[in-house]
Amino acid sequence: MSFPVLPVILLAPLAAALVLVFVPKDEHKLIKSVAAIGTFVSMALSFYVYFGYDQTLGGLQYVIRHDWIQDLGVTFFLAVDGISLPMLLLTNLIGFSAIFASWNIGTRPREFFILLLVLITGVMGTFIAHDLFIFLLFYEVVVIPIYIMVVIWGSSKRVTKEYAAMKLTIYLLIGSGFLLVGVIALFTKSISILGAPDMSFSALAIAGSQLSAFDQKWLFALLLFGFGSLISMWPFHSWSPDGYAGAPTAVSMIHAGVLKKIGGYGLIKVAVVTLPVGAHFWAPWMAVLGIAGVAYAAFGALAQKDLKYVVGYSSVSHMGYVMIAVACLDVIGLNGAVANMFAHGVMAALFFSMIGFIYEKTHTRWIPDMGGLAHQTPKLAVGFMMAAMASLGLPGLISFMPEFTIFVSAFDNYGGLAVIGIAGIIITALYVLRAGANTLFGPPRTEYDHLEDIKGVELVPLVVLGTVLVVGGLLPSLLFDMINSGVVPLHAEISNVLQLGGNL
Repeated sequence: MSFPVLPVILLAPLAAALVLVFVPKDEHKLIKSVAAIGTFVSMALSFYVYFGYDQTLGGLQYVIRHDWIQDLGVTFFLAVDGISLPMLLLTNLIGFSAIFASWNIGTRPREFFILLLVLITGVMGTFIAHDLFIFLLFYEVVVIPIYIMVVIWGSSKRVTKEYAAMKLTIYLLIGSGFLLVGVIALFTKSISILGAPDMSFSALAIAGSQLSAFDQKWLFALLLFGFGSLISMWPFHSWSPDGYAGAPTAVSMIHAGVLKKIGGYGLIKVAVVTLPVGAHFWAPWMAVLGIAGVAYAAFGALAQKDLKYVVGYSSVSHMGYVMIAVACLDVIGLNGAVANMFAHGVMAALFFSMIGFIYEKTHTRWIPDMGGLAHQTPKLAVGFMMAAMASLGLPGLISFMPEFTIFVSAFDNYGGLAVIGIAGIIITALYVLRAGANTLFGPPRTEYDHLEDIKGVELVPLVVLGTVLVVGGLLPSLLFDMINSGVVPLHAEISNVLQLGGNL
């Protein structure tokens, strides 16, 4: 039997969390070291799986499948393909970096890192689960640690952390409620088609393709609302900026970096693949909502004075591009959607880690209270500006090719309407450059002369995530070739169903 690498990747952070239960609460350095080791194991093995994946063969690889609840057709089904692998790697890059972005936490560190490790495990599980019941199970695991971490370790100037935590949780649960209704309805209808209960993605895709056009349309609407709420689709987005602002740095990194990507990933891997006729029907509306989200959130970011709110609204805007790309329903658009999720995840996580260090050192995120910080903290300024340049799509950094790919597909499919979304990059440049200029540049302020630059373990997020930003920009084929190996067969399945149904 081959080495069960996916269960090891999944359980390494959970094992570290279990070890932390028995570590004395005053052993702060040991607590952080155990958490770092657990996430490093998952990250290292994720690289092993990523570069060991056979792209020429494609399909599901590193498969682990065991029956679990036979009466419901539930199997413990773990596997990766060209779409899920980038998301798995992204989760562990950010998870490992988040440990070091939280290295200086002094309040109840043992509980903090236990919850953080459980959160990372839940997010990972959603990306490698290929049974819909297991997918939902891992998703629900994610919600509880986030609420607790925001309430205990969060901070916000505009709203209370309790308000931010409650708002975030309620929106996530509302979205998951609609998602659950859609899943139950889909599963119930699939039994009569398949002849037996089966909740694997592949079986539900077979059943879904045989549903009537009417059933596909209303079921897809439920899944779109559920996954769309998670991806912060306009107008169901307001939980996201408040959630970012109220969360501690590590949670903001994971929230922006990978939690939202569960929505985009589920929209592609579950909703679109299973209900292609429904996806084709709702695609123009998805594009409109995506374009509205890009424009609205970009202007929202332009009006913010809190650094976390700037990046929070920016993330909503960038997820609008993902919605537009998915709505294109072609190979170029779906490639761009997955690649943009990966690129934005790295960029946003680096952004929030640098903002976290700024807040830790200056005790403020209020832009008018800052200025000239690059004089005292040049390394921190480098990390901040790398994330900023990636956010506005600078060529040579990881975001350029995904955004360019999305723009090509959007213009091809929606013409002039897509120009509105594309114009969002102009507003992005305005708020990103203004935030950087007002925070980092200008004459030094004497009240910050005592500040120390990031050093030692604090440099880990900059080194890890900054390296990915640059390598992904200079060698985009490392990402796109992998994604394309998953998107091409997926698109072929969608096209076949639409052709048979006369919907092309």
